[in-house]
Amino acid sequence: MGRASQSCGLACANPAILPRAAQQPTMRRVAVVSVLALSSSQAIAGAPFLTEDPVPVDYRHSEFYVFSTYDRTTDGSDSNFPVFEYSYGVLPDTQLTIGVPFARTASDGGRTEWGLGDVVIAVKYRFVDETDTSPQIAVVPLAELPTGDSNKGLGNGKIWWRLPVCLQKSWGEWTTYGGGGYVINPADGEKNHAFGGWLLQKDLGEKWMLGGEVFARGKDTVGGRATTFLNFGGSFRFSPDFKLLFSAGHSVSGETHTTAYLGLWWGFGGDEDGRQSGTGSPRDRWWLSK
Repeated sequence: MGRASQSCGLACANPAILPRAAQQPTMRRVAVVSVLALSSSQAIAGAPFLTEDPVPVDYRHSEFYVFSTYDRTTDGSDSNFPVFEYSYGVLPDTQLTIGVPFARTASDGGRTEWGLGDVVIAVKYRFVDETDTSPQIAVVPLAELPTGDSNKGLGNGKIWWRLPVCLQKSWGEWTTYGGGGYVINPADGEKNHAFGGWLLQKDLGEKWMLGGEVFARGKDTVGGRATTFLNFGGSFRFSPDFKLLFSAGHSVSGETHTTAYLGLWWGFGGDEDGRQSGTGSPRDRWWLSK
């Protein structure tokens, strides 16, 4: 769940039917929706990456993230700062996540807006466990609620849904996971679209984890283009319950994006070997397997 929200919205008519003077601001808000939706992917996904992982928090364990995201496009920049995300293992193999973002949008030569963004609620359910020969598999349905002000470009204006399926397999210090799904977004100027990604990462000693991913999405706005991203990132462990997360990347096809993620992670409940979530081994993505 990478993670809270990056949905920013549009509560306006299609730019094609607006007066010429009104088209640019409206098109800008549509672009912001796209950018902030990318952040919600990064929030609820396998932080600090965009690709979703299938590993839930252990039953009656919890995780807390504080992070920020940044996206630079051809006509401005958008970010979430701060984002607060909490995940709890409500049932075995089942995790509930809520993310509360504060969004910022700034167009080149225009005004800057900052305020509460769209709140994210997600459930992760793992229905296949990992074995020596087969991966674990999970579904992670997500809903983004229209709590941000869409007239200021801080919200989508309508509830939208993200429906991914993902799988993961680990071999010693190496882990790979990925999957895909579909976004349903009924807001003005937005389009339903498919998405998918794949990631490979490696534990480097007891402190560092580094990895890279390819993530792609279809055309998500009216007038937009399908886009593919290449991202690299990792984590540094200060203690078993506290980590620094980071990533940066750039689009390699379609629209132009430069993205970054920086966050802190805390784990609660149980010991280092008992926690599941993060990125690494099947039981504990953020620490080297014991």
